Amino acid sequence: MDITNKQRERAERIDFFVKTTIENGGTDEDILIGMYDYANDFKSLMDELPSGVLNLLCNQYDGFFRYAKLLEDLAGGLQRGEIKI
Repeated sequence: MDITNKQRERAERIDFFVKTTIENGGTDEDILIGMYDYANDFKSLMDELPSGVLNLLCNQYDGFFRYAKLLEDLAGGLQRGEIKI
């Protein structure tokens, strides 16, 4: 499956946010705080692309991977009861 320009732009937007946050001295906590503004982009990519293509984006964009990993870790912590709402 090919990635459309719009899908690639979404991944690049997330990647840029994460990399800029880290380059400016931010932490994973700062990424989590700012994550909301990029949630729709990420959700759209999850809905539109198979997991193999998402993995390709993670391999191409370090910031995108870090965003996805933080979400995965957050979901796991919630599921295990380690993070309380």
